[in-house]
Amino acid sequence: MSGTEAEARIKINKMLEESGWRLCDDENGRKNVDLETATKVRRNETERKGAIDYLLLDSHNYPLCVLEAKKDSINPLSAKDQARAYAEAQGIRFVILSNSQIHYLWDIKSGNPQIITSMPTQESLENKKQFKPNPKNLTSVEITKEYVALLKNPNLLNEPEYQNENTRTDFCWNNGYRILRPYQIDAVKTVQSAVAEGKSRFLLEMATGLGKTLTAGALIKLFLSTGNANRVLFLVDRLELENQAKKNFDSYLNAYTSVIYKQSKNDWKKAQIVITTIQSLLVDNKYKKLFSPTDFDLLISDEAHRCIGGNSRAVFEYFIGYKLGLTATPKDYIKNVDIDKLKIQDPKSLERRILLDTYKTFGCESGEPTFRYSLLDGVRGGYLINPLIVDARTEITTDLLSEKGYAVTTCNEYGDEVTEQMYQRDFEKKFFSDNTNAVFCKTFLENALRDPISGEIGKSLVFGVSQNHCAKLVQILNEMADIAFPGKYNSDFAVQITSNVMDAQQSTIDFSNDKLNGRSRFMVGYETSKTRVCVTVGMMTTGYDCSDILNIALMRPVFSPTDFVQIKGRGTRKHTFKYTDANKQTITADKTKFKFFDFFANCQYFDEEFNYDEELKLPPISGIGAGEGIPKPTAGEVIIDIGDTIKTIAETPVGLDGMRIDREFFQKTEEAIKSDEEIKTAVDNENWDRAIAIVKEKYENQPDLYMNLEKIKKSQNLDRRVTWREVLEKVFGFIDGFKNKDDLLEDECDKFISIYKPEPEEVPYIKNFIKAYTADNRFREIIDTKTFPQLHFYAGFSVSDYQNLKEYKDILPTYIKENINLNTYM
Repeated sequence: MSGTEAEARIKINKMLEESGWRLCDDENGRKNVDLETATKVRRNETERKGAIDYLLLDSHNYPLCVLEAKKDSINPLSAKDQARAYAEAQGIRFVILSNSQIHYLWDIKSGNPQIITSMPTQESLENKKQFKPNPKNLTSVEITKEYVALLKNPNLLNEPEYQNENTRTDFCWNNGYRILRPYQIDAVKTVQSAVAEGKSRFLLEMATGLGKTLTAGALIKLFLSTGNANRVLFLVDRLELENQAKKNFDSYLNAYTSVIYKQSKNDWKKAQIVITTIQSLLVDNKYKKLFSPTDFDLLISDEAHRCIGGNSRAVFEYFIGYKLGLTATPKDYIKNVDIDKLKIQDPKSLERRILLDTYKTFGCESGEPTFRYSLLDGVRGGYLINPLIVDARTEITTDLLSEKGYAVTTCNEYGDEVTEQMYQRDFEKKFFSDNTNAVFCKTFLENALRDPISGEIGKSLVFGVSQNHCAKLVQILNEMADIAFPGKYNSDFAVQITSNVMDAQQSTIDFSNDKLNGRSRFMVGYETSKTRVCVTVGMMTTGYDCSDILNIALMRPVFSPTDFVQIKGRGTRKHTFKYTDANKQTITADKTKFKFFDFFANCQYFDEEFNYDEELKLPPISGIGAGEGIPKPTAGEVIIDIGDTIKTIAETPVGLDGMRIDREFFQKTEEAIKSDEEIKTAVDNENWDRAIAIVKEKYENQPDLYMNLEKIKKSQNLDRRVTWREVLEKVFGFIDGFKNKDDLLEDECDKFISIYKPEPEEVPYIKNFIKAYTADNRFREIIDTKTFPQLHFYAGFSVSDYQNLKEYKDILPTYIKENINLNTYM
C-alpha cells in the first residue's frame, strides 16, 4: 500500500492548490509557496544545513508556515522536531506535517499538532498569526447577573429604572437587557474553571426553556472580549433556528456583528458570529470549500446531540478551536438499556450511543457534562412548569405496542423527515384508520386545557407519524371544531405544519406571535391566534419558543429520547395570559400546568416505572363517527396497484452521438427545473422535500423529456447512482457538478478520519476498507459473515490488511452502514 514521497507530494500539491496556494506564478499572482528552501538550524549548539519541503509565504512574501512532507508509510509526527527547528529558524510559529494520507496543523507556540482534512488558506493563517489568546484573561473575569446586559447598556447599573426593584423587570425586558439567572452564571463560571484546567471542550446540559442561547451568548462575549476568540461559528440543526439565533444575538450581543452565512456569503469575514445549519455545510462537503480549519476560534453546537451525529461530526471536527456543546437531553434518560449489547436496529440503543458520543466529543468521557441543570432543577427553581401527563391509549395502539413494528420518523443527513416502516406490515393500515384517528382527536378535544382568558381550546401542538397522517388529523380536527364551535373557525382551527406545506415556517412564527389566520373570535381584542392547533411531524420539536402552549399530544410513537424531551419541552415555559378590556381593565392568568397527551405509552417506553398523572378511558373505536362530523370509513376498502412493470434486461453501450444527445437532454432538464418558480421557491427556502415532490409530480417520467434518475446518470456518464436532491443542488448551483464514485469515497474517508483521529499508520488500511466495504458486495459479505479466509482470494485487501485495522475492525462496518448510503455506490 505504500507509495513514494514523490507520489505523496503530488497529492499534497493538489491539496495546497485547492486551498488557494500557488506553487507557480499564474494569472492570480506570484507563487506563494517555495520548494526545498535551504535553511540552517541549530541543535545542541551545532549548526547544520537543511531543506524545507514547502515554505508557505504570507501576502507580503514573508515566511508563514513550514510544511514537512513524508511518504505515506511514515508517520508525519515523526518529523515534529525537524519541522519545529525549521520553523524556529524562519521565525514563524506554524507547521504542517503530512504524508498525503493524514495531515496535522501545529502552532508551536501553543498546544499540540491537530488533525486537519484540508490545508489552511493563506488568509486564515495570517489571521491566526495575529490571534494570541490568553486563557488567564478569560478565567479572571467576574461574571455578574448583568454581564450580558452591560454589553448593550454599559450604564445600566446607574439607570433609575434598574435600581428600582419594582420597575427593574419590565425595564430590562422592554429594552432587551437580558439578566442572567443564577444557574446561567454558574454555567459560565464552570466553563471558566474548565479553561483554567486546560480543557478546550465543554458540554452544557440544560433543559428546554432554561435559556441555553442566552448562556451561550454570555460565553461568546467572554471569549470575544478577552481576546480568546476572534470569530465564533454557531451551528444549528434546523433552518428556522438560524433566524432565531441571529435575532437573539443581535438583541443582546449588539456590540458584535452576527450574520447568517447563506445571507452573507461575500462578507461573513467581517462578522464576529457566523450562524449556519450543519446540513448546509454537509452538502458536497461545502465546509471544506467555504472555510479554512483555522477560521473560527470558538465553535458552538446548538442541540449538540443532533449536530455531531453521524457524518455531521466531521464538520465539527474539521475546525480547530474551543468547542462548546449545548443539549437538553441527558445521556441517562433511557432506562434499562444494555450498553454492552447495543444493536443498530434497536432505537433505544442507537440513540443511547449517539448521546454517549456527544459526551465523548465534548471531552466528558466520564458521562458528566461540564454543567447540568435539569427540568426538575428548573421546576424547583420556579423557572419551568412540569407537565400533567395523560395516558390515552386506544385498543389498537395497545395491541400495536405489544408487537415489534412501529412507524419511525427520523431525519436524514440534510435534516429532511424520513418515515420508515419497521417490521409490522399492518401498522400503517391500522393506524390510518379514520376511526382510530377520530378517537385520538375526540379524546384530545374533550380533555384539552382551555385558555384561561377566553375559554377556547388552549394553543396546542399535535405530533403525527407522517405528513399524510398530519393531513388526516387536521381534516378531522377541523370537522369536529366546526360542529363544536359553529362559525368560529371556518377550517382554521387546526393547520398542518410540515415541510411539504407552503410557508410552513412562517406559520410557526405566526402561531408563536398569536396571529396565525388572524386573532381569536371568542373574545374581541384578545391577542391570541385564531388557529388553536398546529399538527406536525417534527418541524416544531427543536428550539421553537411559544410559551403559551397549553396542550401537547403525541399521536404517534416516539423512539428518540432527544425528540421526546424536545417535544415535551415545548410546553414547559412559564407564561402570563393578559387581556385588556374596553374599560382598560387588565385581566391576567398565570400558566400553572400544561397537558401532555400520550396515545402510545411513550412515557412508559422511556421509563418502565412511569406513573401517569391522569388516565383516560377512551371510547370504543366502533362507536365513533355517527352524527359527529367524523367521516365514516369504507368497510373493506382495499386499493391494489396492478400497474405494468418494465425490467431492463440488458444495456447497450452509448456511442459518442448518444452522449451528445444525453448532454442535450440534461441541459433541457436543467432549463425545465430552473424555470419552475414553484421549485425555485422551495429550494430558496431549503425545503428540499417539497422541491423533490414537485419535480416527481411534474416532471418524472412525464411526456417530452421522460426525465428520470437513470437517464440523468447516463447523461452525466456517472459510475454511481444520483438522487433528486443532488440533481436540484446541481441545477441551482449548490454544487459545481456530480462527483464520481472514488471522489465521494475519498470524502467519506476524510470524514471518518476527522471524527476518529486514527494513528497515521492505520489510515491507508482504513481508507481501503471503507472503499471496498462501501462499493463491493462481495467484500461486504465476507466481512459481515466473518468468512475471513476468503480474503486470501480477494484482490486489494488481504487478511493482514484486515488485522492492521486493529480496533477499527468492529467500528468501521457499523459506521459505514449508519452514515454512508450504500445504494449510491451500487
